[in-house]
Order: sequence, then C-alpha cells, then structure tokens
Amino acid sequence: MKVIMDLCIVPMGVGVSVSKYVAECQKVLQEAGLDHQLHAYGTNIEGDWDEVFAAVKRCHERVHAMGAPRITTSIKVGTRTDRNQTMQDKIDSVQTP
Repeated sequence: MKVIMDLCIVPMGVGVSVSKYVAECQKVLQEAGLDHQLHAYGTNIEGDWDEVFAAVKRCHERVHAMGAPRITTSIKVGTRTDRNQTMQDKIDSVQTP
C-alpha cells in the first residue's frame, strides 16, 4: 500500500538546536530511496507503507545512537485506494487554477 506521511521527529534532552538530528533522518530517507521533501516543521515522505515505517524506525535508532535519550514523534498518514496520488499531485491540485 502506498502512503504519504508527514513526519516530525523531535529529539529531547539534546539542547535547542536539532538540525544535526534532522539531517541524519534525511540521510536515512535518502538511503531508503524514498521520495521526501523537507519543510519548516517536518518532512513529507511517500512510498510503500512498510518501507516508510521501517525508515521512521531507523530514524529513531540513529537519533538515539547520536545521544538523544528521548524522542517525541508526530506522524500524519494518508492512503488512497481509488487512485495513485503523489505529494506533487496534491500540491499541483491546489496551485492549478
């Protein structure tokens, strides 16, 4: 099943800046070969359900390995069975007059 996810992983107990942890999660998504787009407060990801959720698990593992003792994560997930839809399709449907 295809999924589009909005992911926001927040390491806790690591100080104010979390950019190096976000960058590490971006590497995980690239290594997984998943289409993704960083935005100001998270990352949009699209792909197969199992592959996307496996990548989220790897993000948690890597961030913990970097020294974060605690992580809080917000996830929004959308699926469709009536047609294939990409992240770009969703953006285009709003921006096209």
